[in-house]
Amino acid sequence: MTAQPPEPLPRPVPTGGLRASHDDREAVVERLRDAAAEGRIDFAELDSRVEQALTAKTQAELATLTADLPSPASAASLPPLLLKGGLNGASRGPGRWDVPTHVIAHGGVGGVKVDFTRVECRHQEVTVEAYGETSGVTVVIPDSWAADTGGMDPGVGGLKNETTSDRLPGTPLIRLTGSGGMGGVVIRHPNRRERRKLEKNPTRG
Repeated sequence: MTAQPPEPLPRPVPTGGLRASHDDREAVVERLRDAAAEGRIDFAELDSRVEQALTAKTQAELATLTADLPSPASAASLPPLLLKGGLNGASRGPGRWDVPTHVIAHGGVGGVKVDFTRVECRHQEVTVEAYGETSGVTVVIPDSWAADTGGMDPGVGGLKNETTSDRLPGTPLIRLTGSGGMGGVVIRHPNRRERRKLEKNPTRG
């Protein structure tokens, strides 16, 4: 019995011709949503590109959908932001600041306020780990953002979620965790005084 010749090895496939995975498609969809939130593409084009991304079969097809967009920002590599209330309290915002994917706030005896109303956040989710302790933590988010407080322990001071669920496509979700402690934790949209300041100086840093 004669030996059969070995089957030829498959030729290397160019990178662009590789089959796309579910993770590849989802990464492109998230990047497209970020681009829409930044105003680089409108929502009609977002819908069209997302549909193409979800049905793309190769990495080359996915690459064409983001070829005219800048490279992803390096904000994801920022270390967690730690805020401690101390005796005099602490705050971040309402000016523009670099938002990491993780913010840790300890209310201490002076309290902490985290204000996202003027930031340009490139993340789909931001975890805010809040500990009310003695004087509490207040988190303020834009009207277009939404919050998930399911991972929060209200503690003695309680949790007040005064946000709405009217989240716009491409905007971040604030995932609130931690404990209310004695001072409690509040997450809300801007109040009347804050809205007046935003209307008076809409582009102020």
